[in-house]
Amino acid sequence: MKLKHTLVIPFFVLALLQSCQQNKPTEGNTVAEVKLQSPNFDADSAYAYTKAQVDFGPRIPSTPAHAKTADYLVAKLKSFGGEVSVQQAPMKTYDGKTHQLKNIIAAFYPEKKQRVLITAHWDARPFSDEDPNMGMRNKPFDAANDGASGVAVILEMARQIQQKAPDIGVDFILWDLEDYGSANDETPRETTWCLGSQYWAKNPTIKGSKPLYAINLDMVGGANAQFTQDAVSRQYAPSVVSKVWSIASEIGYGNYFINVTSGELIDDHYWINQAGVPAIDVIHYSDAAGFYSNWHTQLDNLNNIDRNTLKAVGQTMLEAIYREKPTQ
Repeated sequence: MKLKHTLVIPFFVLALLQSCQQNKPTEGNTVAEVKLQSPNFDADSAYAYTKAQVDFGPRIPSTPAHAKTADYLVAKLKSFGGEVSVQQAPMKTYDGKTHQLKNIIAAFYPEKKQRVLITAHWDARPFSDEDPNMGMRNKPFDAANDGASGVAVILEMARQIQQKAPDIGVDFILWDLEDYGSANDETPRETTWCLGSQYWAKNPTIKGSKPLYAINLDMVGGANAQFTQDAVSRQYAPSVVSKVWSIASEIGYGNYFINVTSGELIDDHYWINQAGVPAIDVIHYSDAAGFYSNWHTQLDNLNNIDRNTLKAVGQTMLEAIYREKPTQ
């Protein structure tokens, strides 16, 4: 993902502190006391799925680790009962190289007309160009949070959805070639990043009814993560932002999903919106602090994945899905 431009918020720190205080679970609204409509999201299971991806090595396009991970993800989603397909196409990246794009798509309960789409990217950036050590910037990194965490949440959601069917259908897409964009500020950010979702937006795979909305997950496993409401999400899908953040607060995760706005981001949700599906981004980012502290560095590894954050995101996603009721 890439920052398009930031919106500087006056008194941001004060607002952030106030938001965190307001969103802490109260005595009458703790995770344990709220009656969930969704099944229990197992954070240990999600952590194991994160580790499984990291164990293949950096999932850089056109590498053996990338190919093995693709096979693993397809097999996992099929094992959970998904109707799985892979959208493939040769794609040229900003550096002139050509890679085989693999967007992994899974439909659960495809017979259900009303549906929700949940997405995340599964590829790894080829270099840690934000590492504080200049000597490490050309080296690949594990991409445990920036990539693997969102995919892990989706895999655990799929496992739970197989066991207990929601009232609506659910589609998952794992985007490829999201994180191979140019860091050159003179290059249009809309063109070199998010190649998988760009391609899908121009060649949509939706069969039947268009999803009611979509949620993209990006960097959802870091400790003490805080997810702000970015400008693209608020522009295209304000009601979905309100729905998700309200559910998170109600079930005790308002200290993760904070009521603070942020600037415009070019992430996969941007291209989902271009395809006509209202989409939001759940991403560890704020205008004040920027992206996740280990973003595109060697420290984006399994040691910095937090089960509590995986739980907060996964349970909120499941609860949003299981509260959806089909309309006549």
